[in-house]
Amino acid sequence: MTLAEQFTALDTLLLSTRQFWQCTAFDYDELPWPELTPTLEALTDQQVTELDSDQNALYTFFSPFINDLEKLANLCAISTAQIARTDYPFWISNGIKGRKFEQLQDFVAALGVQTKPVLEWCAGKGHLGRMLAFNQAPNVHSIELQQHLCDQGQRSAQQQGLAMHFSQADVLKDDVSVHFTQQQHAVALHACGALHQSFMQQACRAQTQQISLSPCCYHLFTDDAYLAMSEPAKQSELMLRHRDLKLALQETVTAPSRVAKVRKTEVEWRLGFDAMRKAITDSTNYVSVPSVNKAMFSGSFKAFCAWAAEKKSLEIPQDIDYDYFLLKGQMRKKVTERIELVRHVFRRAIEVWLVLDRALYLQQQGYQVTVKTFCEKQLTPRNILIQANLPL
Repeated sequence: MTLAEQFTALDTLLLSTRQFWQCTAFDYDELPWPELTPTLEALTDQQVTELDSDQNALYTFFSPFINDLEKLANLCAISTAQIARTDYPFWISNGIKGRKFEQLQDFVAALGVQTKPVLEWCAGKGHLGRMLAFNQAPNVHSIELQQHLCDQGQRSAQQQGLAMHFSQADVLKDDVSVHFTQQQHAVALHACGALHQSFMQQACRAQTQQISLSPCCYHLFTDDAYLAMSEPAKQSELMLRHRDLKLALQETVTAPSRVAKVRKTEVEWRLGFDAMRKAITDSTNYVSVPSVNKAMFSGSFKAFCAWAAEKKSLEIPQDIDYDYFLLKGQMRKKVTERIELVRHVFRRAIEVWLVLDRALYLQQQGYQVTVKTFCEKQLTPRNILIQANLPL
């Protein structure tokens, strides 16, 4: 299939199945799909966890219950870039944690040997840029918001004798068009939402010869209603909002057991407090409570409720039964986990839809475009690389 054909087929399937993914789990006290309820209720918590960690197992398990789901794996399939990692001296990896360094190695390997000057977008300390400079880029210009990161990156590049220079800029507010040129390779690894969309638009306006990006966090710095980039996506009947874009990010590398345990407690307590709030106020809608330091969840449910009630200007009666509402939270967690399990069937599909929107936008601007994965998802689930080249 062409990228356009893949997008159209995926768009059609997502539209026909949106009752299974375009919902918010915390809004429900019971499972919203009668046809799936017996199957979901029969799953143990361990089975839910195991299914959730295996995208292909999710497709297989739910295919008998959701029309056309057997097509989804193929529609989400993306070929893998052929890479051969470069051996770097120890000083290149200074300050880069193991998994991140492996991500960078694979990303740089997928880009190949650099022959053009590089523009590094949202560069941080310039870890990617330093590796590209080492990988024969004539020079690297790194753009970064925070001045202290520019300063640290510049010092490292000078110490290591690499041809790099940094510019401080707010890429969503400042005029950065002057930094884009035709004879250039513009790169962006995991720039979030509007940051990578602006990057693409600026590079296209400048007719930059090569563009390489791996998108991330599609909802950040954007309006709640998703604004499509390509013509096919603009014509789609899908109306995506932030909650839908966040679904694309919910395939994660397995968290350490202590992190998973804290997360389990947090969800149970938040849902338990919400059940308490509904009982006190006679309301029916879920209301979120602000984020809080995770240390809160090593205390007591009563203390958490007191904190949450203050945030929501709620007075808790003296005779409230905390054990009852904690149990309600634990029961609701089982429901939300099973709703999320069904939604997660479509998480990669939403991401591929968003990636194809970006790829088709670049095609419309005259670029030859490829979409591939650049590393194993154990290194990062955000492993999709869009590469665009202007024909000579």
